[in-house]
Amino acid sequence: MSDVATQKFELAPAELRTWQGRREWFFNRDHTDTYELWYEGRYKRAEIWQKKVIGDLIKKDCRIKTLLEFGCGTTRFTRWWQEIDIEATGGDISPFMLGQGVHLFDGDLVLADAHHMPFKDQLFDALAFITTFEYYRDPVKVIREAVRVGKYGIVFGMMNRNSPKVVRRRIQQAFGKNPFYVTATFYTPQKLIALIHKALKGRDYTISWKMTGLPKWFPVQEWRRSYGDFFGLHVRLNDVE
Repeated sequence: MSDVATQKFELAPAELRTWQGRREWFFNRDHTDTYELWYEGRYKRAEIWQKKVIGDLIKKDCRIKTLLEFGCGTTRFTRWWQEIDIEATGGDISPFMLGQGVHLFDGDLVLADAHHMPFKDQLFDALAFITTFEYYRDPVKVIREAVRVGKYGIVFGMMNRNSPKVVRRRIQQAFGKNPFYVTATFYTPQKLIALIHKALKGRDYTISWKMTGLPKWFPVQEWRRSYGDFFGLHVRLNDVE
């Protein structure tokens, strides 16, 4: 991996370390500059299982050859799609995250808001949201934008609301120790499915999902119950050729 991924960027003046005064962590270079290090450290094992679950779900739809990942961040997952033979493009609202991504990813990247995707209808085969959907103000609108741009469906990678880690994160947040989830809304598979039904009323689609993020000692690492730290969910659109 490039040295960019394993060391902090050169420190910027204090007035340039946040974007437009926004408080979200992904507009603060104190957090975005070390984002890649999380996956190289304590979250490495989790990343392996997350990719396995997401890959298994999306590869069941052989129509998907191209994909737009929104909320791509530093392109941690965007770089991975090619390993499962999907050509990816990335989009994100954070200039700091994309500022690192351009050094790590050879494909196309765009600075944009997922509520207003700057792409033509059905330009990509699918849309992906990996640990980013939790931060959208109007999730129904984002889902509708996703199926406008993504012809065959959407794949989600989500932090699960029914996880002991969510409780821990909220306690840390209350004591000012964890700034990463202040604006996040956590979902269970069932809550996300309810949003999808609202957004895609009248469409013909199939939903499949699988949970992971289970303790290392647990006898299985993937299952179809709503308990675990992370779940993948795939919406396959059936009413398009």
